Amino acid sequence: MTLRGGLDLGGTKIEAIVVDDANEILGQAKRPTPVDGGPPAIVRELAAALREAAAAASVEPGSLAGVGVGAPGEVDAKAGTLARAGNLNGWDGVFPLADELGRDLGVRVAVGNDVRVAVEAERLLGAGRTYRSFLGVWWGTGVGGALVLDGKLWLGRGIANELGHVVVKIDGRRCPCGRRGCLEAYAGRGAMERRARKAEQIGTKTKLFEIMRKQDRVRLTSGVWATALVRGDELAKELLEEAVDALGAAIGSVENLLDLDAIVIGGGLGTRLGQPYVELIATAAQPHLFVPDRPPAFVLSELGDTGGGLGAALLVSG
Repeated sequence: MTLRGGLDLGGTKIEAIVVDDANEILGQAKRPTPVDGGPPAIVRELAAALREAAAAASVEPGSLAGVGVGAPGEVDAKAGTLARAGNLNGWDGVFPLADELGRDLGVRVAVGNDVRVAVEAERLLGAGRTYRSFLGVWWGTGVGGALVLDGKLWLGRGIANELGHVVVKIDGRRCPCGRRGCLEAYAGRGAMERRARKAEQIGTKTKLFEIMRKQDRVRLTSGVWATALVRGDELAKELLEEAVDALGAAIGSVENLLDLDAIVIGGGLGTRLGQPYVELIATAAQPHLFVPDRPPAFVLSELGDTGGGLGAALLVSG
């Protein structure tokens, strides 16, 4: 039996799994993504999470056939480097992620874009397996996208699928990428948190940061947003409504261009808020559709939080 490791590197958390030949999860672990220390600190946490998952599977990391990493940003799979990772604190320039992590763990490491690998897992194992063409929308710290066209992941010239940087408002808000009006500036959890902090500073009442502290978090995670909604927090509802409207506009435009079979919603916020928010996003997209009486199917990710790790594990073969 050949075992592989998978690491899903997110803006707030790291998910690690060990899987067998049938992609069954034998061990898993979760750790927070470091908020300081830059790439070296993140590599240490990635290694620690993988070791925990390997221990849960009763194996040593060095015995694995390989470890895949799904990472946010611009990935050069051949070189094993990661750049433009704007949702990871202190990640400036190009960093040799595969080499550094492989040296720490003593195993071969492959790197892929986090959303692409998660959507590939959905294509093969999850919600996308019954559709020939679909858009994966990964709603979390940022907003990621990946396209499956005629049964194959579309890569373009290397940096295709940046749904979060589709412009939804000309000369709109400043995005973490430095441009204006991007979807991520309205719907990314990081951008939403910045808006919430500014609102609180000028006196807007909100339970968001009280919940964050009670949950022992340093950021407004998906769980914090979900709890705030349950508790009727008006600012949380307002910011999420704005995010849903922006997602609907971007998805509607993509659908008009490509006439896809389905939209698969995943990511930290997408998974946590679940089917009710999938339906809200579908409703928000409807007015933007050129052919509104034939919308695509809107479906929730089937693999949930494990999808990124499973997709990362698929990067390495026995």
